[in-house]
Amino acid sequence: MSAFGHPKPDPVGPSQESVWDYPRPAIAEPTTRRIQIIHKGVELADSQRAWRTLETSHPPTYYIPPEDVRTDYLVANPRRTLCEWKGQARYWDIRIGPDTIEAGAWSYSDPTPDFAGIRDFLAFYPDPLDACLVDSEPITPQPGQFYGGWISQYEAGPFKGGPGSRFW
Repeated sequence: MSAFGHPKPDPVGPSQESVWDYPRPAIAEPTTRRIQIIHKGVELADSQRAWRTLETSHPPTYYIPPEDVRTDYLVANPRRTLCEWKGQARYWDIRIGPDTIEAGAWSYSDPTPDFAGIRDFLAFYPDPLDACLVDSEPITPQPGQFYGGWISQYEAGPFKGGPGSRFW
């Protein structure tokens, strides 16, 4: 543990970023990495025009333009939450045949000015999905049930979300 109550950052390897160097408050920025989501044999998303949000101790969360998402598999969910940085999120169920992932995706129709770039873009919780890929690499979901970050070869942790990380 450091003097600030969070763990010591992991060593950063070639082509990696430490999530401990990400800013707080959070930011959003475009990325050209290829982002893919596949579930039940359906390619739900494939984009090289996504944005990622970055916040200290969190792996990136990817927001995909609706034009690159199979929105015909999304059904509006009444759930709403409030993010201190981005504003009010609305949620989407993912429905493929008889299977439904409730509130498996979310978006911001009226984000705060600093997050205008992700307006109406869709983010997906990776944990319940069959495959989420960054540049063709299967990712690991961020620990915990609350966050939607994607851990790939590009990030060094440790990552918020697991046991004992609540106050990082």
